[in-house]
Amino acid sequence: MALWDGLEEFLMVVEAGGFTAAARRLGVSASHVSRQVARLEDRLGVKLLARSTRVVRLTDAGRDYHARVAGLVAGLEEANQSAAGDRAQIAGRIRVSAAGPFAEQFVAPALARFASLHPKLSVTIDFNSRLLNLTEEGFDFAIRYGTLTESGLIARRLATRRMVCVAARGYLDRHGRPTHPADLRHHQCLITNNDRWVFRDPGSGDPIEVRVHGRWQANNPHAILSAARQGLGVMYAPEIFLGAKRPPELEPILQGYEDPSRASWIVYPERRHLPLRVRRAMDFLVEELGDAVPD
Repeated sequence: MALWDGLEEFLMVVEAGGFTAAARRLGVSASHVSRQVARLEDRLGVKLLARSTRVVRLTDAGRDYHARVAGLVAGLEEANQSAAGDRAQIAGRIRVSAAGPFAEQFVAPALARFASLHPKLSVTIDFNSRLLNLTEEGFDFAIRYGTLTESGLIARRLATRRMVCVAARGYLDRHGRPTHPADLRHHQCLITNNDRWVFRDPGSGDPIEVRVHGRWQANNPHAILSAARQGLGVMYAPEIFLGAKRPPELEPILQGYEDPSRASWIVYPERRHLPLRVRRAMDFLVEELGDAVPD
């Protein structure tokens, strides 16, 4: 009996989230996938997957087994690609988590160009903005923005994002124009998922952190921009959120204080062997977007 029997099917069930989806990706029947996984479980003497009518999830033993064998399979794939050298084809599936205008306007088109160069590559992009566990949910890498927290992920800078602070002229006429970031404590601010705004002192370069408040909060940049245009408060966000041309009713404020360190990042789980398709996709994004994204 082959050592690898059932392993491909098991890994694909985990990646795809179910037997039917796994079968579709492998080009076989769902019953074949189920039989192969069952034989693998019989051979190991342990249940790897808990099955119900609607959900398939990893058992504790399955989670540990998946963490171990996924790396082995990735290592085998890397060895095969290394042996093939320049003849190695970029093939297989890449799963990416990304959300927001930056991902929509730049990341997705760049990945589409990459896929067009490699006909045997499949790409899935999840535009859900929720935070997720890349390893447990089977993502190869994600696009993240801003200051990264310690997460056990490897981070690679993708593109610098120039910040802009704006408000509608009508709002500024009514409430005054702030001349220092600290003045924002007395203003209505339009908050996304962070009420601590970081600026930089133009003389010393030291960070200036301001705790802001406001009556409008949303986790969608388009909603924040709409509120700013309606005169509900001050917006502080990457310039890309304003679109190709800043709406004429919005006036820049606090110019020179913007934080120049904001960036978008590629983050990915630490792996001993990174599949060639994933490494090449990340390299392609960095090469493409380093010049394509406005400074």
